[in-house]
Amino acid sequence: MGEDGAVTSAPQRPDGPTPMPRLIATDLDGTLLRDDKSVSPRTVAALAAAEEAGIEVFFVTGRPARWMGVVSDHVHGHGLAICANGAAVVDLHAGREFVQVRALPRAAALAVVDALRAAAPGTSFAVELTTGINYEPTYPPFFQDPGANVATAEKLLREDTDEGNAPVLKLLAHHAELAPDEFLALARSTAGEYAAITRSSPTSLLEVSGKDVSKASTLALCCAERGISPAEVVAFGDMPNDVEMLNWAGTSYAMGNAHPDVIAAASGRTTANNEDGVAVVIEHIVADRIAHRLLQGQSPATPGRLDA
Repeated sequence: MGEDGAVTSAPQRPDGPTPMPRLIATDLDGTLLRDDKSVSPRTVAALAAAEEAGIEVFFVTGRPARWMGVVSDHVHGHGLAICANGAAVVDLHAGREFVQVRALPRAAALAVVDALRAAAPGTSFAVELTTGINYEPTYPPFFQDPGANVATAEKLLREDTDEGNAPVLKLLAHHAELAPDEFLALARSTAGEYAAITRSSPTSLLEVSGKDVSKASTLALCCAERGISPAEVVAFGDMPNDVEMLNWAGTSYAMGNAHPDVIAAASGRTTANNEDGVAVVIEHIVADRIAHRLLQGQSPATPGRLDA
C-alpha cells in the first residue's frame, strides 16, 4: 500500500547506539504482509526467532479482529494483537476475544459525519462495531459482509437499534473524487476536533477513531503494563496511520514502499514489504542479541531481558 519508491538494499539503521529491544511492534498490510496478503516463510522464521530470543512481538494494525486469521498462527506467548488502529486489543489465542476496547463515542462519530457531509459532499460511510461492519448504500463494496446492515450513517449510529449498545471501533469515510491526502487534510481541518482521523488505504478511505485513540497510545498502554519503555521498542510501518507509533517508539523503520510522511517519521528505513523488510531487520536484531549474550558469557538461546 506504499506510495514511495521501494528500497531494495540493506536497511538504513538509526545512527548511534540503541537499547537492546524488548518488544517489536509491526503493522501488517504493506509492512509485515506481502502484497498478496501472505506471511513469507522468511518472516515466519524471523518472528519465531524474535520470540525465542525473548523479544515480544505485537501486531498493530488497522484491521478488525475478524481479519486477523492471516497472522493468528504466528503470534506467540501473550497472543495479543492491537486492532482497528488502537481501538481494540484482542487475544488471538482465545478466538479473537476482545481484551480491551477504546470506543469512538457515537456522538463524536455523528459530528464527524455532519462535518464531512458539509465539507466533502459525496462522502459515504461505514461503521465498524465490535459486532461487525455496517455501511451506507453508496459505500464501496470493498469487502461484502452478508450480515451487514445497510442504512445511512445517521441511522447506523443511533443508540435505539439492535446494535445500539455495541461499541463503535471506527467510522470509515470514503470519497470517490478527492485525492487521498487531500481528503485526509480536509477531514482533519474540519472534523479533527471530534476524533482522530487517519488513513491506511491507497484509496480515499479515512479511518476515524476516538479522540485519543491511535496505534501509539494503545501500544503505550500495553508496554506500560509490561514495564517496557519506548526506548525498548522497535516499530515498523508504511502508512499515515503508523506515524504516531513510529514517532513514539525508540527505534522505528519505514518500509521501502512507505508513504513520505512515514519515511519522515521513522528513525530508519528497511526494504519493501515484498522483500521481507521486517524480517531483514529482525534478523539483525536477533544476531545482535546473540552476539551480546556471547560477550556476556550467556547461552545465545536463553530467553529473557537483556540490559544494553
